Amino acid sequence: MKNANQIISSLQNQPQFHKLCQFKCIERITSLFMPSFKRFVKFSYIKNSTLFFVLTHNIGKQEFDNNIDNIKTALNLITPEECKDIEIKDIKAFITHTPQKKELKNQNTNEIQRYQERATGNFSIDIKDEKLNELVKSIQDIIRDAT
Repeated sequence: MKNANQIISSLQNQPQFHKLCQFKCIERITSLFMPSFKRFVKFSYIKNSTLFFVLTHNIGKQEFDNNIDNIKTALNLITPEECKDIEIKDIKAFITHTPQKKELKNQNTNEIQRYQERATGNFSIDIKDEKLNELVKSIQDIIRDAT
């Protein structure tokens, strides 16, 4: 009988789940980076045997450009076990300028926010048009009933 790890690894080796192997490889490579560089990596992907890193800031791009030869050399000397089947010929990085969405943790979207009425309805109505005068008086009555 197989355990869970064996089942998952046998599923990952099937052709339709090849992206899972790429994902594990990318995660392993990014886990080897320094924390100061990891915070600039928004996401990464592999396309045409090139590993792309999408960065969020120019400083991260500059740091990446300074260390790209070290990264390539390290990957050629010691390839992580997750990346044995994946061929990575080149590594590139670029900056994305799309803003990141921040999650609101404390706000409940199902709850309707209500405010206390601050108007008292004490205002004079000097409108000569009768229809408009009646409309403003009905609004005044609604405000007085709400307080």
